[in-house]
Amino acid sequence: MDELREQCPWDKKQTIHTLRPQTLEEIYELMDDITSENWQGIKEELGDLLLHIVFYSKIGAEQQQFTFDDVVEAVCNKLINRHPHIYGSVKVENETEVKQNWEKIKLKEGKSSVFSGVPNALPAVVKATRLQEKAKQVGFEWEQKEDVWKKVEEETAELQEAVEEGGQQQIEEEFGDLLFSLVNYARFLHIDAEAALERTNKKFVTRFTQMEQIAAKQGRSLAEMQLTEMDAIWNQVKKENNSL
Repeated sequence: MDELREQCPWDKKQTIHTLRPQTLEEIYELMDDITSENWQGIKEELGDLLLHIVFYSKIGAEQQQFTFDDVVEAVCNKLINRHPHIYGSVKVENETEVKQNWEKIKLKEGKSSVFSGVPNALPAVVKATRLQEKAKQVGFEWEQKEDVWKKVEEETAELQEAVEEGGQQQIEEEFGDLLFSLVNYARFLHIDAEAALERTNKKFVTRFTQMEQIAAKQGRSLAEMQLTEMDAIWNQVKKENNSL
């Protein structure tokens, strides 16, 4: 990185702001490979992400803000401080108590809210999950998944009522409430809502692409077909995929 910053015209020009969108892209590429359990891809994308960490650290050193060593030292100190059950005398019984201690320590470090540290720019489904996990650490949590499902049913009814009687803003608000409650239910089922939705996205793309291929073999395009015809092909593709 030292050599690149000195000798490469492109690397010389980069700033923390020009790197930002590229870093986001690298993270999403890593997420894709994690979702598909592509271990070779995970290895490559981790390398790309590590390169960005080194790059930011190099720029930080040039700006006399911090070095790569400072970055590593800071995260090591944070891990030690937030794991007193390992590096101190605190006793914990389970994962839940570990997370609760973590949040208490963060508040002692100067955080003004349990939601501090949840990035505003997170994708909405991921953000909803993180907010709910944070609230759980201070006891704001349903006890049983059956209670959460009742909330899903309640929000569903409120959405249906808004569709029948409300304006667009109220419909959107109730739809958001329903999504939030479904994310909460996913947590109780020990499901990553974001990953589950992404798997469904990938499944839809795969099946729809197969539909396009079947239509092409018939010398037609999907746009020329009636919905009933497309639905028949969809069911064919779905049946074939489920039999694999």
